[in-house]
Amino acid sequence: MKITIVTVGKLKEKYLKQGIQEYVKRLGPYASVDIVEVADEKAPENLSEADMKEVKKKEGERILAKINPDSYVITLEIEGQMLTSEKLAKKLDDLATYGKSKVAFVIGGSLGLSDEVLRRSDLGLSFSKMTFPHQLMRLILVEQIYRAFKINRNEPYHK
Repeated sequence: MKITIVTVGKLKEKYLKQGIQEYVKRLGPYASVDIVEVADEKAPENLSEADMKEVKKKEGERILAKINPDSYVITLEIEGQMLTSEKLAKKLDDLATYGKSKVAFVIGGSLGLSDEVLRRSDLGLSFSKMTFPHQLMRLILVEQIYRAFKINRNEPYHK
C-alpha cells in the first residue's frame, strides 16, 4: 500500500519529527509512507469569515495538487466519523482488498480544510471532538496507521 500524508505547514519540533520518523520506519515492511508538507497561509488572529475562506481555499489548492487522482482520500475533520483502531484497520484492509492501494490522509491547517478538499474526500475521519495541534496529529496518525497494519496481521503491539 502507498500512503501519502498531505499536511499543511512545516514541522519544527524535533521530538515530533523523531516520533514520526520512528513510526514511518516501523511501517516500512507494510507500506510506503510519504509525508508531503504544503505551505500554510499567513493568517492573523482577527480574520473575517471571507478571509478565513480565502486562506483555506489557497491551502486547499496546494493540498489537492499533491493528491494522486486515483487515491482514496481520508480527511481528518473534527466532524468526521470516529472509528476504533480496529475499524480503521478494517477500512485499510478493505481498501487494499478492493484495489485501492493508494491512500491519502489529509491534515489541514489551523483553520481547517477548504470546501474543495472536503468534496474530494472519500472519508472524513475524526480522532476526537477535541482540537489537537495539527503537528501533533501527524504523530498520532502515523501511530494509528502502524497499529492498523499490526492489527490486520495479528501481530503483537496492539494492546
